[in-house]
Amino acid sequence: MITLHHCMSARSFRILWMLEELGMEYDLIMHDFPPRHLEKDYKKTNPLGTVPAFYDDKTFMTESSAVCQYLADRYSANKMGVGVAEPSYGCYLNFLYFGEATLTFPQTLILRYKHFESLERRIEQVATDYERWFLSRLKFIDERLLSEDYICSGRFTAADVSVGYSLMLASYLDMEEKFGNGIKKYWDKLRNREAYMRSLKIQESEAKKQCVSLTASPRIR
Repeated sequence: MITLHHCMSARSFRILWMLEELGMEYDLIMHDFPPRHLEKDYKKTNPLGTVPAFYDDKTFMTESSAVCQYLADRYSANKMGVGVAEPSYGCYLNFLYFGEATLTFPQTLILRYKHFESLERRIEQVATDYERWFLSRLKFIDERLLSEDYICSGRFTAADVSVGYSLMLASYLDMEEKFGNGIKKYWDKLRNREAYMRSLKIQESEAKKQCVSLTASPRIR
């Protein structure tokens, strides 16, 4: 049985979205953000103290993009993945990890140094520099998305979930108005997918049931 430990709209949303796209059964355990500071025993669940904490029977994983690949490879029969023999396999892997390593990482620095740190530790210049850094990297995919519906392979894959979450995070950071036309078209398509919208409702419903804050993690100030 799959168990996902999740905070509202945190990186673990990628896995929730994947599970809904695949129509899988799972247990969703909600936590207030950040669990490593708010739950004394959370590191027994995930020694890193972060989300996601993903369990599939004896398999334990902590990296959201890697879990997306795991689910696509193991459970989707290439519906959400790209086979190694397909010409776009390299492109698929590149964008699957681009979504986290290139597009999400700089936004975590914006969050930390503009919002999460105490007032005396905030560094506006760091936040400004990494917002510029993020937007410049986003241009790399903007032009291709003017003419393509999805990031690779001509179909929706786990790579779109990975990149899509980075755009979700950027919208929480009020950067959506700075998206190029290709990104805007793409993001509108992604956030109107039934599984994406269902995931938003599920995390809210489960947060209420489990007495967890409904504030999205990127909105915590």
